[in-house]
Amino acid sequence: MRFKFSTLAATALLTLGLAATATSTAGAQTIRVAHVDPDEWTASKKGAAAHIFKNIVEGETDLTVELFPAGALGNEDELVAQAQDNVTQVVLVSGAMSKACPAASVLDIPYTFSSATVAWDVLDGEFGEALAEHCLAQTGLRTLAFGETGFRNFTNGTREIRTPADMEGLKFRVQPIPLYVEMVKGLGGEPTPIAWTELPNALSTGVVDGQENPVGVIYNNGLHKLQKFMTLDGHVYAADFILISDEFFQSLSPAEQAVVARAARVAGNMGRSIQQWGTAEGVNKVQAEGMQVYSPTAEEIAAFAEKAQPAVVEYLRGELGEDAVWIDRLQEAVASTNQ
Repeated sequence: MRFKFSTLAATALLTLGLAATATSTAGAQTIRVAHVDPDEWTASKKGAAAHIFKNIVEGETDLTVELFPAGALGNEDELVAQAQDNVTQVVLVSGAMSKACPAASVLDIPYTFSSATVAWDVLDGEFGEALAEHCLAQTGLRTLAFGETGFRNFTNGTREIRTPADMEGLKFRVQPIPLYVEMVKGLGGEPTPIAWTELPNALSTGVVDGQENPVGVIYNNGLHKLQKFMTLDGHVYAADFILISDEFFQSLSPAEQAVVARAARVAGNMGRSIQQWGTAEGVNKVQAEGMQVYSPTAEEIAAFAEKAQPAVVEYLRGELGEDAVWIDRLQEAVASTNQ
């Protein structure tokens, strides 16, 4: 009887062991991909990027890709932490990257990029590769590719903004990030840090006169209905980072790594395309619904940059310490691209 029990116990343990091994193997063959944007690929840059990544990887390897859109696994800070722990293998994030890798915050220096194509050339070139390597060493997260959240623009309900002087006396909601506070101060406005969820009420009740966001965000969240004027100054270009746990990446075969890397590059470009489409369409839609949209001249943008950049650069140099060298490296890369 004792022998029979031992045999059964051994069989059970063996079965559990095989099951555990199978689960581990299955887990190694599954890539969890998460982001906070909607899943609808025709309107969501991260949604579109995630879907094309999944299709390419599953079509060319034996890997399985599971998508977790719309913040299903948490906010961006939580997604970065999950990727660092290899709980979620691939994450698509924007602002959260500068918290994990402070050098990435140089991308938020206002009026750095004159156009999206300049930003793409810089990020896809030597500067982007060097920044990716730096952040990999700091975070354990490999930047597979860059996508796009888009240029941020000012809106308000009081008057048209053509010059920094037009911003004086206006209260602008900004993200609770010091860099944005310094930017609006430099431009002569009154920055008011307010949580995203409280913004519509703040605009409706007059707590603030205006705000700043990409066009698609403004239209899709109905902010144009609460504001009369938009200035397409494009003060900050927000990039998306497509990140993968380097621990997981190194566990893949060279052939799988090549497909995953290529799929991410295509995904990043898809996200950029959807974002560009959404911006162009959004400008037409807000105008059709009564919003006045002004596109500043190159000389007017230069006037904005002259006011905003010094304060932000000074703040960042103090915050970044040795990493402040990335400010100079970015400026050199942009100047080279603009030649």
